[in-house]
Amino acid sequence: MSQRSEAPFRADHVGSLLRPPALVEARARAAAGELDEDGLRAVEDAAIIDVIALQESVGLQSATDGEFRRSSWHMDFIYRLGGVVRTDELITVAMHNKQGSGAFTSAGIAVTEPVRLTEPIFADHFDFLAAHVTSATPKLTIPSPSMVHFRGGTKILDRSVYPDVDQFFADLSAAYAAEIAALAEHGCRYLQLDDVSLAYLNDPAHRAQVAARGDDPDHLHERYVAGINAAIADRPDGLRITTHMCRGNFRSSWAAEGSYDFVAEAVFGGLDVDGFFCEFDDERSGGFEPLRFVPPDKFVVLGLVTTKSGELESADELKRRIDEAAKHLPLDQLCLSPQCGFSSTAEGNDLTIDEQRAKLELIVQVAADVWG
Repeated sequence: MSQRSEAPFRADHVGSLLRPPALVEARARAAAGELDEDGLRAVEDAAIIDVIALQESVGLQSATDGEFRRSSWHMDFIYRLGGVVRTDELITVAMHNKQGSGAFTSAGIAVTEPVRLTEPIFADHFDFLAAHVTSATPKLTIPSPSMVHFRGGTKILDRSVYPDVDQFFADLSAAYAAEIAALAEHGCRYLQLDDVSLAYLNDPAHRAQVAARGDDPDHLHERYVAGINAAIADRPDGLRITTHMCRGNFRSSWAAEGSYDFVAEAVFGGLDVDGFFCEFDDERSGGFEPLRFVPPDKFVVLGLVTTKSGELESADELKRRIDEAAKHLPLDQLCLSPQCGFSSTAEGNDLTIDEQRAKLELIVQVAADVWG
């Protein structure tokens, strides 16, 4: 066994990181009209330079910008697609944690014109990241195309624009293909498509919600796999693409439960990415048995370290669980990461920046012990 020189890496992470207090304060001042765009950008730049240094100092081979320029891991991107507009109708997702229940809310979305890429999205974010890494591979995270549809379902479509739903999915994939090509031109060689839909659809409660809004809960994941595959089919040589599939992450809460069994064959066996970041931090995630569908040329990054609390996992327990996973997929196809980002939205999860660092250091240490 050995460490890897291309993504995904033996010790990796999902992408978002806790916002430092100075950035939180700057965003609040900008929202109140007390700080202009240039002032906010300067604070973001400084925070990103620091968080790149954090990732490299703990020994990670990939570095993101922590998603520090975003409010949300996905909605900031989706609203910038041509044909997609923000609406006054709220998207509300029920969230749960050990203390009770809450909700993630966002402005709604509607598709009022043909979907297209009007300009590269987050390319400037990547450029800044790439200019400031020294040892790590710069990694960009964007929501998968599935999320444009999944957040509202087919009812978000203006049917005078898309009487044929298949044309919507074709246009969506084409827009993403253009985005991926543009990012590659900027030098991106590690891209992650974040996707909660493929994990949510394992949960009977969420499949019931999909049925109630008029979509097909039994085959929607297959349509999403086909859409992602169409989007990435012509990716340039040398661009590594992974997907992250979690069950929700908002202020240390989650939205869905259940193993990957329902989608495993179609997703692990059919999704043409280079690696899968999978959530396996607690009993909500089920067992490792679905990994038997992963082909020999793909990697699974085991999300064994929770980002939902600051309690530090035992290195020995992580190694034991890696051994369990290796009963279903060869050890050489496995890697290690947190189960999700530390701050999928600007609010962040319930742990400190020091606790976040300790978890990243633990992942690097365990990966070195396991894979050399």
